[in-house]
Amino acid sequence: MLAQILFGSRMLSQWLLSEKNKKVITPITFWWLSLSGSFVLFIYGYVRTDFPLMLGQILAYIIYIRNLQIQKQWKLLPHWSKFLIIAIPIAIIMYGYVYGEFNFFALFSKDEMPVWLLGLGIIAQIVFTLRFIYQWIYAEKNKQATLPLGFWIISFIGGLLSLIYFFYRIDYLMVLSYGLGSFIYARNIYLYYKSKV
Repeated sequence: MLAQILFGSRMLSQWLLSEKNKKVITPITFWWLSLSGSFVLFIYGYVRTDFPLMLGQILAYIIYIRNLQIQKQWKLLPHWSKFLIIAIPIAIIMYGYVYGEFNFFALFSKDEMPVWLLGLGIIAQIVFTLRFIYQWIYAEKNKQATLPLGFWIISFIGGLLSLIYFFYRIDYLMVLSYGLGSFIYARNIYLYYKSKV
């Protein structure tokens, strides 16, 4: 619930600011809330043994940190907190691996979840994460941590795939999150095109 509140807050603040300005805006708080939400959602994925969710969060986590660096916000943190932000997810992965909590072969077992559902979850998280890879390339090229149109289109597609995945996983909190998110992604696509007219 905490992760979804953080992610929802980032999207809500971005959306309201964009509605107010009649164009797509990316506030700095978007990146801080993204990093915080990703951290919490990674831990949720670990507790729920949801490999696709953890994979998506690790990839996004790195991109959030890079966007904070581009915005010159990362350097504002004390060194000890930067270390903890990076070290804790690595420690969780190492702990899970060393103590046998991550059985990658069990992920492909029909008892854990059907192979088609695992495949859908991985594809959904890859597509959903591609939005930030696209945004990262855009940010590096333009030296600006903004959210371009391609980000919203990929978000919408990845959001719908994730919505289906979590519906079948019977995770209604995530269904609610991706359902509301998909609305905001569609609205940002609309605002982008409307601002160009």
